[in-house]
Amino acid sequence: MCSAGSAPFWTATTANRAHDPLARFQQLLESATRLPREQVPEPTACTLATVSPDGQPSARIVLLKHADERGFVFYTNLGSRKARDLASGRAALCFHWAQLERQVRVEGRVERVSDAEADAYFASRPRGSQIGAWASKQSSAIGAPGELEARVAEFEKRFAGADVPRPPHWSGFRIVPHAIEFWHGKPSRLHDRELFARERDGWTVTKLYP
Repeated sequence: MCSAGSAPFWTATTANRAHDPLARFQQLLESATRLPREQVPEPTACTLATVSPDGQPSARIVLLKHADERGFVFYTNLGSRKARDLASGRAALCFHWAQLERQVRVEGRVERVSDAEADAYFASRPRGSQIGAWASKQSSAIGAPGELEARVAEFEKRFAGADVPRPPHWSGFRIVPHAIEFWHGKPSRLHDRELFARERDGWTVTKLYP
């Protein structure tokens, strides 16, 4: 996740935040990151919403790991429920920073990150998280008490004294936005809402009723 002093998530080429939703998002994320951790423990946390092939919606919290002009990136086990849902090719994210009275909603198409991107991010993870990615059969039922711990021990032994490679069942997804909505809380519930919709190589903006 982003932390004070780390490289910015967004590399927008324009400084005009009023007309560039990507740069505006980066500004909000940086503001959330500067807040005390006791107020905002995970500023990159967001709700990922998906729909299964049979139409069942599902939502869960994920951590944004990278964002640039191509989209918003997070990582997961490719056998997980969320990964299966993402095969639909569409998803949405919602960031909510209550302390800032700000919310950002993102809707778009889904694509897998490249192997090089996934390898680079996996190599940056703590070793315990790397081992956990091998040990966890995410979203599958645990058959017996201690099964997960036994799998962790198995992979700790396998990779003892060596770097942990990225599992073939673990990678990242990018949501390429076609719509980004900004919400700013205001008194009397007269909130400020702006919807940016992608149009060719630019964005159109529409003010919405609260």
